[in-house]
Amino acid sequence: MDSRIRFLGSALDDLRAFPEDARKDTGYALHVLETGDWPPNTKSMSTVGQGVHEIRVSDDGRAFRTFFVAKFDGLVYVLHSFEKKSAETPLSEIKLGRARYRELVRARKLVHVAR
Repeated sequence: MDSRIRFLGSALDDLRAFPEDARKDTGYALHVLETGDWPPNTKSMSTVGQGVHEIRVSDDGRAFRTFFVAKFDGLVYVLHSFEKKSAETPLSEIKLGRARYRELVRARKLVHVAR
């Protein structure tokens, strides 16, 4: 079976840097998305982009987040993975997610124009 998950930028490497339990919990949530279901530990992140959500995982008192979008061609695009170190999501993390979202939308438009 081909994976329905695509990682943008350094998102996969960043996810791999999570502690083991956080990595496994995030991986399981991505697997649930890949099978067409919706994991319970998600929240809309419209500040990043239309249709963007985040997977919310805690491990040993630390918070980990993964931005994704699952509205294009049945694929799950992972935009950004990071450790959240404050109550609010830092603007720098949101900006990185936005940039990758815009890159994804732009690339998809180019593909549709080329067809």
